[in-house]
Amino acid sequence: MSRPATATPALSGREVQVLELLAEGATYDGIAHRLHLSPHTVDTYLRRIRSKTGATNRVQLALFAFSHGHGLPPAS
Repeated sequence: MSRPATATPALSGREVQVLELLAEGATYDGIAHRLHLSPHTVDTYLRRIRSKTGATNRVQLALFAFSHGHGLPPAS
């Protein structure tokens, strides 16, 4: 049975952590430091997340995160 087009892609626990930090505004280096990863590894995670979600940039990833309950948008 195929997945509906609106289904949320399956992200690993680490991908969710990276996505949430990105949505908070962290840089690749900041994410790497917080999660004890190399910036290259963070880039790999973000490429995988973009592939799974169809996002093409950081803004789209942040919007995806907010719309799927991963992180909260900044207070106004």
